[in-house]
Amino acid sequence: MRGTTVPPGTPCLPPRPGDVPLHRLEVPGPQAVPFAAGSFDAMGPLSRSARPHRHTFYEIVHVTAGRGTHVVDLARWALSPPHLAVLAPGQVHHWERGRGLDGTLALFTEDFLVDHPGDRDLLRLLAERCWFRPPPEDDRRIGALMTELVTEYRQRAPGYAGVLRSLLHVLVVRAARLPGGPAAGGTGPGAPPGVPVPGVSRPGVPAEGRPAAVAQAFVRLIARPQAVTWTVRECAERLGVTPGYLTHAVRSATGRSPGRLLIEARTCQAQRLLAHTELSVRQVAARTGFTDPAYFSRFFRRETGQSPGVFRKHHSRAHQSLEAPRARA
Repeated sequence: MRGTTVPPGTPCLPPRPGDVPLHRLEVPGPQAVPFAAGSFDAMGPLSRSARPHRHTFYEIVHVTAGRGTHVVDLARWALSPPHLAVLAPGQVHHWERGRGLDGTLALFTEDFLVDHPGDRDLLRLLAERCWFRPPPEDDRRIGALMTELVTEYRQRAPGYAGVLRSLLHVLVVRAARLPGGPAAGGTGPGAPPGVPVPGVSRPGVPAEGRPAAVAQAFVRLIARPQAVTWTVRECAERLGVTPGYLTHAVRSATGRSPGRLLIEARTCQAQRLLAHTELSVRQVAARTGFTDPAYFSRFFRRETGQSPGVFRKHHSRAHQSLEAPRARA
């Protein structure tokens, strides 16, 4: 996927003034697989970053030691290892007062999942819950898989890309079986407010064939920050279907309309910007597709039960890395 990977050492800059910084996956060359794995130390200081940021890639973190808090969007998870965290592209996260943080990370873009496209839906469901505490036996198996991923990635023996994809597939499936995971029938209690990711593999949801594929593509589309300003018609055009077909496909797979899911995506993006940036309410309104800040405030109160100002007061933790945009002369 274009723009999701960069050569090593490329600065991670926010795409627009005031936005949460966007990190892309560093790969050694244009032909390299969009995957990386290693310890916190091997992955560098950004792996323990205390500054709120988001990614263009998925991140699976197996935390084996440390103290502090992992903040993901609006949820705060106290460290008491072992833990497994699954982050989807676009989620805002950082580590607060982290001490002795250790473990293993696997980073990869969506197009790395070419051999197992169904893993995309599992990963989004896992990212809904985000934070897991594996039982001892599961933790041992997850640790062994992470070690194998790191070893295969470092050695780069012939056929290593296929081996990495296979190991990652096993890791995703086993993570989904953890208590609270989608394969275990969990609905993600404690997950942060945001867009409910309507995977078509949820129990009891009959969705097959092209409608299911269209619904999956729609869910991936509206996960992009820029997509929250689009209409259902614009989303349908980008997916190459009619608005009526999109509505049928999404309702069949999720039980909800694409308009409702767009509203939830827009609300989630507004929450992220209010909590993790110093953009004004007017600027947040504009970034989420509202030309009238007063209407945005009414919309936000209706969806969250709070005004943007009250929400920011309770959730914002101003950080030095996020400066208010400076006025141009």
